[in-house]
Amino acid sequence: MPIGIAASFRFAGPRKEKKKKKLGGARMEPPPPPPPPPLGTTVTQRDQWTVEQEVGRIYSFFAQLPPAAQSFALEVQRDNHIEYLTRGLRGLAPSFGSLDASRPWICYWIIHSLALLGEPIDAELEESIIDFLSRCQDPSGGYGGGPGQLPHLATTYAAVNSLITLGGSRSLSSINRDKVHNFLRQMKQPSGGFRMHDGGEIDVRACYTAISVASTLNILDDELAEKVGDFILSCQTYEGGIAGEPGSEAHGGYTFCGLATMILINEVDRLDLSRLIDWVVFRQGVECGFQGRVNKLVDGCYSFWQGGACALLQKLHPFGLSEGGEDESTDSIDSSLYAASNVSEQEEQENNLESASPQVDGTCQFKQGGPQSASCSENTGNASYNFHERCAEGGSLFNSSALQQYILLCSQLPEGGFRDKPGKFRDFYHTCYCLSGLTVCQYSRSKHADSPPLPWDVVGPYSNLLEPIHPLHNVVLSKYQEANEFFAG
Repeated sequence: MPIGIAASFRFAGPRKEKKKKKLGGARMEPPPPPPPPPLGTTVTQRDQWTVEQEVGRIYSFFAQLPPAAQSFALEVQRDNHIEYLTRGLRGLAPSFGSLDASRPWICYWIIHSLALLGEPIDAELEESIIDFLSRCQDPSGGYGGGPGQLPHLATTYAAVNSLITLGGSRSLSSINRDKVHNFLRQMKQPSGGFRMHDGGEIDVRACYTAISVASTLNILDDELAEKVGDFILSCQTYEGGIAGEPGSEAHGGYTFCGLATMILINEVDRLDLSRLIDWVVFRQGVECGFQGRVNKLVDGCYSFWQGGACALLQKLHPFGLSEGGEDESTDSIDSSLYAASNVSEQEEQENNLESASPQVDGTCQFKQGGPQSASCSENTGNASYNFHERCAEGGSLFNSSALQQYILLCSQLPEGGFRDKPGKFRDFYHTCYCLSGLTVCQYSRSKHADSPPLPWDVVGPYSNLLEPIHPLHNVVLSKYQEANEFFAG
């Protein structure tokens, strides 16, 4: 069965492997295989040890490269990413048939990634995408995973975000807001939560997708928001993070969804933010990336889910800095992971827009400031817009430079696309959320919504700078603003 985003969607054939690129005159050769793990370790310990060894070798190899090659290694390979993404938008391999019910998600992952890279979509392809998503819109409201499929909150979120990212009257007016609102009301449960679809699961992800869609379409009302805060509060665990449902384990994706939802309904002050902060910041590990749960492996997608949660919290809490202006460390990281971290702040400022951007320092975990009130005062209808206008006060909750290093050196593939971690394959999901995490990092210290980052906040050349996003919805900011004006009437 064809799974393309348009009637003309065609499957791509096998592709020739590209030659390896030279990095500043030095050829990037794959590191040797890791030595065997120590005896007597558990499967979890062995997997963690293997990942640390692999990431450590990548960082050590990077440290041995000449400066020109280091600059290239830290560069966002825009042209190759754009080629990979555009090719996927036009045609996919038969193996994608298993994602037949997720076609709006494939649209969103690719369209949002291209928007972050500042790459427009040609008019003919844009029309095909709008037509396809219109055929995914159920007559009773909401969007399914494909034409004729059951409407689902997750694919409704993906479709709406895709259409907002495309922008323009044709795209935005294709969304039947009245019927979407009716669908959201049907999914609303007495507990305050939402079902993902008719007869489906009730969880925090459903709450976020419903409330985010309602907010961006300007249809969020008291009926939809009623008791949502109660449900999410019941999902915050003793650790501080937020689970998918009451009694489950705290998870990075659900934590972002729960936190963002509570901000959108102006009830974020009900959460135990101090414990939530503790849980989130300690998910950034020695690899410099984030894990999704305790005792799980690093994964590039959590650059957004966990890094984005930190960015939201920074707008709610001012955090203390040490006298030197850097985040205070509570733990030291193996120096082999940071052999390249020898550029001083003065050198960074002198380089400015040159190739050597801020290198990573030797820490990945932080000490928070004291607990403070984070109550919202805006009305629900304006919460999303007003939140983005807030100034970020104080220091950063996470090591932004270290996370950018992980994304660029461990998740990015020179031939285009991003992956979970070394040893994994690239995919559109990880490309979307690694790029989303990268822009979160780049703008994490910006004091105002319209302020560009300083050069030393962007790892690699300043040309790495991506488009800013609205942190609650993960859509490019200019596209959110256009939709906010369009749906204001």
